[in-house]
Amino acid sequence: MSAQSKVAVFVFAMPLLIGFASSGIAQESRWGSPDEDDVKYMIAAAAKWSDAQCSPQEGLQDIIADDFQGTFTSGQRFGKDQAITTDPIKASLSRECQLGDVRVRFFGDSYAIAYGAENRIRKDVEGNEALRCQIWTDTWLKRDGRWQIIASHDTVVTCPQ
Repeated sequence: MSAQSKVAVFVFAMPLLIGFASSGIAQESRWGSPDEDDVKYMIAAAAKWSDAQCSPQEGLQDIIADDFQGTFTSGQRFGKDQAITTDPIKASLSRECQLGDVRVRFFGDSYAIAYGAENRIRKDVEGNEALRCQIWTDTWLKRDGRWQIIASHDTVVTCPQ
């Protein structure tokens, strides 16, 4: 192999090696403190969105990003329009909405994941009421200085006794 060929291989391979090495460096992460303003905002937003299952809530359009994508407990995907629906008939099917524990983990300055739980008494199609418990994960992104939910996933779980 000529010296010129060795230089060409080195020039081509070195950026790849550096790229692989730097991609292995983990993004700094930390748990948010309940005293932090951003965490307080995210928990208040989660409470508002949870309460929307029991009564119409205004202001959800500011919390949910325009390019939001969520996953219902049924596995169906939904967008912002369905996330911010304030249908009083749908909301009347549930009562006693309660937000459970919420924890927020930050990844850098503009990305966070909130892990939470909620429950409510929900009426089924036959009119029977039952306690429904869910856990969820919301992905937050800070754009233009404003935190918004860009993705969510909900899962129904067995309610604690």
